[in-house]
Amino acid sequence: MTTKAPNILIVMADQMAPAFLPIYGHGLTRAPHMQALAGSGVVFESAYCNSPLCSPSRASFMSGRLPSSTRVYDNAAEFSADIPTFAHCLRLRGFRTILSGKMHFCGPDQLHGFEQRLTTDIYPADYRWTPDWDHPERRATWYHNMSSVVQAGVCVRTNQLDFDDEVAFAAERVIFDIARSKDARPFLLVASFAHPHDPFAVPQRYWDLYRDSDIDMPARAIAPDALDPHSRRLRHVCAMDAEPVTDAQVRNARHAYYGAISYIDNHLGRLIEALRSAGLAEDTIVVLTSDHGEMLGERGLWYKMSFFEGACRVPLVVANPDCFTPRRVASSVSLVDLLPTLIDISGGDAQMLGTSIDGRSLGAHLRGKAGHDEAIGEYLAEGAIAPLVMIRRGEFKFIRSAPDPDQLFDLKHDPDERENLAGKEQCAALVADFRAEVGRRWNLADLEERVRESQRRRRLVDAALSKGDIRAWDFQPFRDASRQFIRNSMDLDDLEAMARFPPAPSS
Repeated sequence: MTTKAPNILIVMADQMAPAFLPIYGHGLTRAPHMQALAGSGVVFESAYCNSPLCSPSRASFMSGRLPSSTRVYDNAAEFSADIPTFAHCLRLRGFRTILSGKMHFCGPDQLHGFEQRLTTDIYPADYRWTPDWDHPERRATWYHNMSSVVQAGVCVRTNQLDFDDEVAFAAERVIFDIARSKDARPFLLVASFAHPHDPFAVPQRYWDLYRDSDIDMPARAIAPDALDPHSRRLRHVCAMDAEPVTDAQVRNARHAYYGAISYIDNHLGRLIEALRSAGLAEDTIVVLTSDHGEMLGERGLWYKMSFFEGACRVPLVVANPDCFTPRRVASSVSLVDLLPTLIDISGGDAQMLGTSIDGRSLGAHLRGKAGHDEAIGEYLAEGAIAPLVMIRRGEFKFIRSAPDPDQLFDLKHDPDERENLAGKEQCAALVADFRAEVGRRWNLADLEERVRESQRRRRLVDAALSKGDIRAWDFQPFRDASRQFIRNSMDLDDLEAMARFPPAPSS
């Protein structure tokens, strides 16, 4: 490791739950590159997203702020250009900041501090996917349904494969561009993939890594009428009761999901090998994470959108043996902690923001010292009818939404969250303390009104912008073809010498 600030590579998967990864104890999935990274890094065993949905989670990940602060309440809420992100902060610290892949930015700013963006996004940047809390009985036709499970299996190509293959290629190419460049700045490269997010379909080579008979099935389902109110609403909003799902279809969905994890692992290995080949591995800290989890049929639920472990817990590994001694961290942390951590890694101080954030640096955890043990979550999107908030601390997780009964789980003794302790007399004092803390942290009635008002505004604006001449916000990647490959603007020998890596030996 050199004395300059280290390079940083962040590899982000989408909807990748730690419960299904070998680095967190799953005995079947094959992810050797993740295992090698975990063996050389700091593994956080209790890391959480701050909202179990793509856009809100990613905005929190980048800004160190909860959704109530970013105002990215759902997948169609604009991420304001005036909110500092870790890309802004590291750019100010002298980093070259690069994004390849998905970040699900909604709105006209599609960079949010990145100097370069190598691909477009897989999802739209407009307001069309705005939820409607004023009419919770209406199910949006564009939202999740069970087709991803019913149609799970083998494929040759999908939109997601097209996208992720491009993300990996662009990220790999820019690593070699950096190695060949005269730009001496350290780099922050985020490579953000769409898998293993549904639809659950993978090429034959990844399907064949697993025998159908080995695929583990979900634990005993909870009868729909015994589910908590939010889970019942999720079954409605995702049309989980619209058609029967067979055991074979469930097994196929899990089979394909495991194959998609191996696919992501392959891309992780490809990027780590590019760092090694480019001579950059020693000077690069690698971070592996996901934006949220996946229920994958557990509790009879699919996808995310809740604060059960499958949906809201995420993998988090930070690796560079020259910087951090490999270890496992039991304390609860969350994605908002990445911004102050990355500023720390760059040699800076979060005071540079000039404003408060919700995240806290993981520096102490990375150095093997005692750090904070707390994760805070907010869910403000589809399936909710009012803000849903979560506090995870010590052995406990507390979940509150004003219209619903409270939920309290002891994750040490009940990791599958089967027993809600909130109504138990012996837990009354603890529940009272958590409810008081919720009251101090949030004005839930005010937050609900802000969310509803935002939804109404966006639906009106989207209706107007859908008329007449439509100007898209989607990012348009640009590469200057006049400066690619072989052109007459440069001497051929100079061009070939500059492009070859490593340089040809002197004659």
